[in-house]
Parts: sequence; C-alpha cells; structure tokens
Amino acid sequence: MTVIRRRADSTARHRHQPWPLCRQCCGLALDLGSARTRAWMAGRGLIFDVPTVTFPGVVHPIRRGAIVDVPGTARMLDRLLGHRLPRLTRPLLMVTTPVLDGPGYRERARTAVEVLRPRAVLTVPTARAIALAADADLSLPLLVVDVGAHLTEVVLLVDGVVFDARRTTLGTSDLSGAGTTAEVSEAITVMITSMLRQDRTSLTAEALSRGALLAGGGALRPDLTRRLIGGLHAPMRAVPAPHTAAIRGAATILHAAHAHPSAGGTSPPGPGPQSG
Repeated sequence: MTVIRRRADSTARHRHQPWPLCRQCCGLALDLGSARTRAWMAGRGLIFDVPTVTFPGVVHPIRRGAIVDVPGTARMLDRLLGHRLPRLTRPLLMVTTPVLDGPGYRERARTAVEVLRPRAVLTVPTARAIALAADADLSLPLLVVDVGAHLTEVVLLVDGVVFDARRTTLGTSDLSGAGTTAEVSEAITVMITSMLRQDRTSLTAEALSRGALLAGGGALRPDLTRRLIGGLHAPMRAVPAPHTAAIRGAATILHAAHAHPSAGGTSPPGPGPQSG
C-alpha cells in the first residue's frame, strides 16, 4: 500500500471512530478497470459496478490498464460520485493499481481523483487486494493470475509483497474477437513458465504447486481454467466472485488505513505508512 497524497487540514485532525459511526469522514475504494469501474463506500458496500466511459458520447478514458485520458477519468468520477459523497467531508481513497504500471499510473490516478477532493489517496497493487479478498495465507508464496477485460497480470507475492510480475494486453474482451481462449491461455502459460525459469529460488515453483489464484472475469470462464490446468500441470483456485475481488480487497485495506493513527491526524503531515 502506497500513500500518494495526504492533506493536512481540519477535516483530518480528529480521532476517527470505526465506520460507519464516524460522521466526520468518508471512506471510498476504487477499482478503475479498462472495461468496468467499481466503487465501494464505507457503511454502504459496493455502490456501483458500471462501464468505464465518459459522457457525452462513449469515450473510454482507461485502455489496456492505462489511464490515457486523465480529464476524462476525472469527469467520469465526478459524474458517478460527486452526488454520492457526503457534503463538507473529504474522503479517504484507496485505489487499486496494476502492478507493472508503476509511478506513472499512480500519478495519473492521483490527478484524476482530485476532483473528489480527497483527504488522502492511497494505492494498493491489484494482486495484493485480490489475495486479501480470497483470505489467502500471505505468509506463503502466492501466485495471482488476474485476467481482466483488456489486461492480464501474473504476479508472485512473497510475504504479501510483489516479488515478480508479468503482463500481457490480452483479456476476456479479446475472446469474442480475433483472439481465442487458447491465445490467452498460452500467453499466461508463457508468462508463468518464464517466471519459473528466471527464478533462482524455489518460490515460484512452490506457489504454483499449491495452485495459482485465478481472478478477474477470466476466472468465470471454465474453458480458460481447463486450458491453464492442462498447460501448466498445476491446480488453479478461482477466487469467490472473482470479478469483484480487487474492490473487496481494497475495501479491507481501507478499513485498516482508517484505523491507523495517521488517518486521524495524530501523526505529523507526511507521506504516511507505506508497504508493498
């Protein structure tokens, strides 16, 4: 989890109560996907799961896991959330991010969510959020395969921190077009095989032997799961409700961040706590 902005103002300088009892603050988790945008609000749960488009017209501000239109993303968030946020409060935001997009994605996300006047913005790698949603044992090496609509990531977590990762700009949206299930499955198999070959430890092999964690819309495709099991000769474990796993895991971290002393303004202003 990485803090990418924290505001030091009067709305942050109070001792928070547990949600939803805390009336002076608001918590919001966002999963900005290329095809779908999801939001979870403290005390209300999942408040929407909608196509990632701006208006007027249908414009896609996020493509293949990258924010390509920051102003458009901001307009979309304002349209979806501007009327839902409590007045005179600044929300604590938790945003999921692709593992391999790095600081650039986080900076673009920070700029886009500024329209919501956040008190603080934090990010979490999507793979870690998925692992938390699955209640996985993070003390052991874990392989997460996140098959989204336009992007697929394979991530090795060790002690809950990203140890290795691969990505491909293929996803479930390609299955109905020129792409096939076989192509997506082969791309995932190649990424995992590459990780196995380049890993001088036994961590990747250990994680794979216990079964990779499968999430995203691709986890709802039995044909893709069968091909992965056959190609890798290893088990695959689908996360319950895999298409919403990332936002549920982000909500879990949001609760923990809300309870941290820095969320109540008891720590000096600064970047706040950070983890992988």
